[in-house]
Amino acid sequence: MKNLLYKEVRLALHPTNFIFLTFFLMVFIPGYPYYVAPFWTILGVNFLCMNGRENHDVDYSLLLPVRKRDIVKARITVVCALELLQLLLAVPAFIIKDAVMPMDNPLGMEANLAFVGISLVLLGVFNLLFFTRYYKNTNKVGAPFVLAMVVYWVLLILAEAMTYFVPLFQYELDTRGTQFLGAKLTVLAVGAAAFAALTFLAYRSSAKSFEKLDL
Repeated sequence: MKNLLYKEVRLALHPTNFIFLTFFLMVFIPGYPYYVAPFWTILGVNFLCMNGRENHDVDYSLLLPVRKRDIVKARITVVCALELLQLLLAVPAFIIKDAVMPMDNPLGMEANLAFVGISLVLLGVFNLLFFTRYYKNTNKVGAPFVLAMVVYWVLLILAEAMTYFVPLFQYELDTRGTQFLGAKLTVLAVGAAAFAALTFLAYRSSAKSFEKLDL
């Protein structure tokens, strides 16, 4: 498994995967929908899989003395690491933003821990929808990505709308800094649990599909 992860990082990752990690800095843009930042990371997943298709990454991986389910596990593990790393890097950016730009975001959710929790749910849904379809036919990247992307954006818009119409979001979660910290930590914990569960389901289903795939 260690060698497969090494292969993913050294040979499979697309340059945009590293560039998109820096897009957490979007929190410094006044009046910006911050949920767009994690979207760039999942766009990088599309580039990662497309790049692998063109370079026959799956064919190469199948020649290695590893199980097919481990190939799936390595890919999903690296993707999860990218998703979590961007959100982790965003946390100190939130703190700096509140210190140097103490202003509310007029366009939706504030950059806070509740935002991280909700983003984890969106990313978990993307992982489930994308990988379960991608590993049914690794030559078809576009269709699974479009479906997962559309659902991500529908949920993104819904999450932003809730800051205007749902009292919990409007008055407690959509606030800066450590205000209503208990509610924000609860959303973060629920989001982390949902991300873990959805991604695990994505791995289980994807591994079964990939093992049945005749390559």
